[in-house]
Amino acid sequence: MSLCGALSVFAAPVASAQPRLSGPATEFTVLARDWSSVAAAQQAVRDAGGTIVSTNTAVGLITASAPANGFTERVSGNRAVFGAAKAKPIGSAPKDGAPKTKPDAVEKEGQGSGKAAPTASARRANPVKTDPLDEQLWGQKAVRADLAHTVTKGSKKVKVGIIDTGVDGTHPDIAPNFDRADSRNFTKDIPSDVNGTVVDGPCEFRGCVDPVDHDDNGHGTHVAGIIGAALNDFGVSGVAPDVSLVNIRAGQDAGFFFLQPAVDALTYAGDAGIDVVNMSFYVDPWLYNCTANPADTPAQQAEQRTIIEALTRAMNYAHGKGVTQVVALGNQHDELAAPHDDVTSPDFPSNSTHPRKVDNASCFSLPVEGPNAIGVGSFGPTQAKADYSNYGTERISVSAPGGYFRDGYGTPWFRTLQNEILSTYPKNVGLAAGTIDAAGNITPAGVTAGIQKDTAADGRVGYYQWLQGTSMAAPHATGVAALIISRYGKPSRGGFGMDPAAVKRVLEGTASQIACPVPRTVDYLKEGRDASFTATCLGDPAFNGFYGHGSVDAYAAVTHGAEFVRP
Repeated sequence: MSLCGALSVFAAPVASAQPRLSGPATEFTVLARDWSSVAAAQQAVRDAGGTIVSTNTAVGLITASAPANGFTERVSGNRAVFGAAKAKPIGSAPKDGAPKTKPDAVEKEGQGSGKAAPTASARRANPVKTDPLDEQLWGQKAVRADLAHTVTKGSKKVKVGIIDTGVDGTHPDIAPNFDRADSRNFTKDIPSDVNGTVVDGPCEFRGCVDPVDHDDNGHGTHVAGIIGAALNDFGVSGVAPDVSLVNIRAGQDAGFFFLQPAVDALTYAGDAGIDVVNMSFYVDPWLYNCTANPADTPAQQAEQRTIIEALTRAMNYAHGKGVTQVVALGNQHDELAAPHDDVTSPDFPSNSTHPRKVDNASCFSLPVEGPNAIGVGSFGPTQAKADYSNYGTERISVSAPGGYFRDGYGTPWFRTLQNEILSTYPKNVGLAAGTIDAAGNITPAGVTAGIQKDTAADGRVGYYQWLQGTSMAAPHATGVAALIISRYGKPSRGGFGMDPAAVKRVLEGTASQIACPVPRTVDYLKEGRDASFTATCLGDPAFNGFYGHGSVDAYAAVTHGAEFVRP
């Protein structure tokens, strides 16, 4: 069932007696019925007792503040309004305690394993120019990025948007390619949630808005390095080391991604002439947004319908403006055509989760199940599907190296950090985590976590960490997409670009086919996983549920992609 079809059965709510407004000031998102109803929806917000904070006219999504209780019922009764959702509290101070960070156990599985990574390798001549730590980048070799660089390293004309937790634009491997002028931060730090649980914690910068070259999480910087770390005889190099990296921040310090920043980031990408965006996240608080799940309250159902419709509009808008959208397939080891029960939603605010059965026809994980998404699955160094990676022929497009800590069972590589993906790490995150000390040295905890350091001849210092996930697979594909646009793009929209449909054809058409394993069902039991991880690969070498059209191949894309540019 299409997203639009899933939503069309719901008529506008019928107006009723106005409920009383009460509670602390809270931020809401209100979606206009359609593009012609934005002004009427803004008036509906005011009539319902709210104050307009901002409006994204491209999608019709309004941010408003109002008392916590009664506002959504009031505003949703207006026929100009598609739906409304509570976003977050305003101005609350955190209680003492550890931050409520979004769980990242999959991505950091290897950290603390006791099997530390080697130190920086010695600089030496290479037949194909690489950076000092590149010998550890098995993922770059798997997609043949080093060979692709003999043809093109990318073009500064190509702008790659990282819609993530931010990008450390001061990192020595990021700074040469960082486009500060076009970078934007669409988030504001949330000190705590409505229950007083710490989220982002105290604001580090005035106004609670981080600078555009800052990342307090590390996820976005890691993604950016995989895509476009500079090839500069320092640290690591990216798949497309000469493209422009644009921070389009939509994620909180804690790792949550909420509706309004995600929508704003996508529409900005379209308006700013961004060529390709990487989206290694799902929109919180729902892992799966269901149109009418019986386990949810009517207000929660309306909230999810609003998220589905708003993201659908934003993704269509960006696509129409020429933005290629590469999306991580997800780390829930789900067959996306028949997902497991959702036991993690809503994940915000704290203490609100309840279990739900997921109906594939009416529940969607976004943005990967949105329109125009290029879904990317993850594999490890042996090309085995990573145990955590979502899969299935319904949503996968291609696969890429994402790391797999438990790859290589029965060999010395099993459960080693070197099975994961090494990329850029912000120093400020390491200082906060205790992996780097005040003098810039890697601490014992940092050694155990596999943190690495490289120092240039001029004294510049960069840090690197190992992570795994479809979040790491997607940027490998994004980097290849950026090379494709660099190689085959044309002047457009006053800049440089390429039709997203053509980019997808080249990406899929030049992918290196990988057949399903024999036997087709993989249980992961010997790797220490339970039966819920068991996965069956459907399809043939040309297209299957574990690998899609195959592994992205940078060299094939830049040498043989021309035949796929035209349909």
